[in-house]
Amino acid sequence: MSVPLGPVKRTLSRDPRTSFVTEESVYGTLLVSGMIVASGSHGATSWETFLSVLGTVIVFWVAHVYAGTVATHGVVPGNEASLSAAFRKSVRRSLGFLTSALLPSVVLLIGALRIIPDGVAIWSALWLGVVILGALGYSAFTLRGSSWTMRIVGCLATAALGVAMILLKALIH
Repeated sequence: MSVPLGPVKRTLSRDPRTSFVTEESVYGTLLVSGMIVASGSHGATSWETFLSVLGTVIVFWVAHVYAGTVATHGVVPGNEASLSAAFRKSVRRSLGFLTSALLPSVVLLIGALRIIPDGVAIWSALWLGVVILGALGYSAFTLRGSSWTMRIVGCLATAALGVAMILLKALIH
């Protein structure tokens, strides 16, 4: 599938940026931020928050892969996908879900290892989610061939979801 991007056509399946800018990446980032907010509202340490985020991301990722496999397996008449092909496609599609959780989880793990204080780790992981969401928004608008102004607007609008999570944490805590 090709999509025109300004004067140049790019194939979405071959452009490495499209594997970064996915629904799953945005959802995974919001899920991680939400888990950090929920854990923090119970006074959890960065270790407890890390374990909660890790467990939740793995469970949701497995559920997402399973749902994608079932939904893709043999549903297009004349183009039936084998179960293994549907599984591989679902795993590829959902990688953004895992990768979006990676950096905030590393920050939480650094706090869990007592390299930085719990509060710093938790707040840093939340702000990192804002940065990731901003990068996703900017990249999405870049892929569409948008102007610099619209790229910045997209970046700020997407990052605003992360800021909303931070405001929620501040209100709960």
